[in-house]
Amino acid sequence: MRIAIRLMLGFFLVLGLALFVVLRVFLNEVEPGTRLAMEDSLIDAAFAYAQLAEPDMKNGTIATGGFAQAMKAYQKARPSAVLWGFPKDQVDTRITIVNAQGTVVFDTRGEALGQDFSRWNDVVRTLRGEYGARSSVEDPKDPDSTVMHVAAPIRDGESIIGALTVSRPNNKLEPYIERSRQRILLGSWVLLGFTLLMGLLFSWWMASSLSRLKGYANAVAGGERAELPRMGRLSGKTEFNDLAQAVERMRLKLEDKAYVERYVHTLTHELKSPLAAIRGAAELLQEPMAEADRQRFAHNIERQTERLQQLIDKLLRLADVEQMRELHDVEPVDLAALTRALLRASEPRLQLKHLRVVDALGAASTTVPGNRFLIAQALQNLIDNAVDFSPEGGTLTLALSRGAQGVEWSVRDEGPGIPDYARDRIFERFYSLPRGEGLEKSSGLGLCFVNEVSALHGGSLQVDNVDGPSGCLARWRLPA
Repeated sequence: MRIAIRLMLGFFLVLGLALFVVLRVFLNEVEPGTRLAMEDSLIDAAFAYAQLAEPDMKNGTIATGGFAQAMKAYQKARPSAVLWGFPKDQVDTRITIVNAQGTVVFDTRGEALGQDFSRWNDVVRTLRGEYGARSSVEDPKDPDSTVMHVAAPIRDGESIIGALTVSRPNNKLEPYIERSRQRILLGSWVLLGFTLLMGLLFSWWMASSLSRLKGYANAVAGGERAELPRMGRLSGKTEFNDLAQAVERMRLKLEDKAYVERYVHTLTHELKSPLAAIRGAAELLQEPMAEADRQRFAHNIERQTERLQQLIDKLLRLADVEQMRELHDVEPVDLAALTRALLRASEPRLQLKHLRVVDALGAASTTVPGNRFLIAQALQNLIDNAVDFSPEGGTLTLALSRGAQGVEWSVRDEGPGIPDYARDRIFERFYSLPRGEGLEKSSGLGLCFVNEVSALHGGSLQVDNVDGPSGCLARWRLPA
């Protein structure tokens, strides 16, 4: 199942379930809420009618007095009202009055005169001075014929001399309740449809964004010149845009590696000429010649062969490092001890240039987690650079420091420093600077190799000129 369908179904299911629960609770509260509102209005009406009936009740003229005459006219009233589309042409309220014994003395319908209502909850509680109300079935054969009764006391001073009950059939509210239910259901269906539409749009947005990224990745994998897809305004600052940028960075990295491969092929082709020259010189050495010429040709062959071997070895090491996705054989590496071991191995070169080494590495061991072989190769490259660019009789200063961010290893020389035109290019592959009078340029792969090793270890490499007359400082920060 496609991810867009899964997202849509999940979104619709969760929201639909939530809507169902809320709708069910709301519908179950419509009818009770409506009946409570009707009871509240009946209470107000009952107490108002009780005040109007009080004079006739005191005088004993409740059946023939002014109140009775007004109620007869009240029953004949025709409101001619339309409520929510439902016509109302008659008064549905019934008023009954009982005396202190619970006997009916007035009834707007005239059906219950003389009957004993003292058993009804609305009458007996009101005559006791309490709030009285009830909802009873008017027709035992019709369970929907319930009528709500609300009573109010009729007083003579502090004495209760009767009770007035206002009654209204509950089924008169049914059209309004049903209409409310229908409108709620209609609104719910509309909301559910709108939710489904939003879910579809959301799923389409995600699926289309993923589809464009997938197409771009496939195009890059196929070697096409694909452009980074535009994610649109909705994806302007979302994870999709971040993912697109990450894929673009990955593409650039892959193109850089492809560039190195092409460059290696080109370089290999260029190596054929010096190799042919070396072979020619070797053939000439087989012929009789002066001893001085023979020494010169032999020395040149040895020097060129050594340079070619170093170039090939560095290319192979750089290719291995670039293909690594994570470190292997990680162990604690003592940077101070490893640096001193590398200095001892470089002792002949140091003595040849009469270089003085200042050891500021510290007495305590400073360890970092990493691959010992790669770290040793990187440190050797940095030391070799410092030795090559140092003047005759110069000083090398090696230091180690530990801080909150990790460990910093540094080497400083007293060479000419980095020219301004080369500051931004020293980490480029095959880019190299002259290393002194009479010396050839290096392979231009050393700092590139160190930078790759640093990235594998989560570190950072910085090479810049120092403040002062001359000199260069290489600082390598590694997490501890």
